[in-house]
Amino acid sequence: MSQTNPIGLFDSGVGGTSIWKEIHALLPHENTIYLADSKHAPYGNKTAEEIIELSIKNTEYLLNKNCKIIVVACNTATTNAIDILRKKYDIPIIGIEPAIKPAALKTKTKSIGILATKGTLSSALFHNTAAEFAQDINIVEIIGEGLVPLIEQGKIHTPELTELLFKYTAPMIEASIDHLVLGCSHYPYLIPKLLTILPDNITIIDSGAAVARQTKSVLETNGILNTTEEKPTLEFLTNSDTKTLKMLLVAYAQSISCKKVDF
Repeated sequence: MSQTNPIGLFDSGVGGTSIWKEIHALLPHENTIYLADSKHAPYGNKTAEEIIELSIKNTEYLLNKNCKIIVVACNTATTNAIDILRKKYDIPIIGIEPAIKPAALKTKTKSIGILATKGTLSSALFHNTAAEFAQDINIVEIIGEGLVPLIEQGKIHTPELTELLFKYTAPMIEASIDHLVLGCSHYPYLIPKLLTILPDNITIIDSGAAVARQTKSVLETNGILNTTEEKPTLEFLTNSDTKTLKMLLVAYAQSISCKKVDF
């Protein structure tokens, strides 16, 4: 596998671009291919079997593009399919899961909130992690029903979305949480709005920076870190409209390619 082969990322839509931004910031010379499976978003309401099937489809698409490593930039796909993907493919595969551990270690009120999809909260991986690190801690689990479709439509700054956030955070605030874990890669795009809703003592945690560090570490361990300093190829592919993808990536408009494809 060549060092200059691309990093492949996939998500149930545009949300995983929050992960891509962290990886690109840490590894600016790496070529990347991002796959937004928006046609099938959200994954959170699908069965485990459906999520596994979609994850295999996305992984094989990226492998056919000669990706040297796959980043599953989707919490629901990670918690339901990562073990199967790792057994099936002989390539490093990085996952993303809710950052329960740091929240559980840092909480002073012994109460933390998790905002995630149904698919993530009902997964075995989520329950095992919670059982391991948060035994004596009150976890307020809230399913963010309706948030992913609004983000996919680019409706981040709308009264509809704000109303949902007030509704979902109310029981967390009532339970005196001091850490809110974002358990979906779409949700970092809600942080500016959440900061206006949550009390100042609540810390928001997402997994993006940790995933980027892990990606770098795995590339180094496998000897496939891109050490050239050439301008990278940054490719974004979606099976839906490119409008929201381009909106979320407007700061990178001069250096990326973004197009609609069938997959």
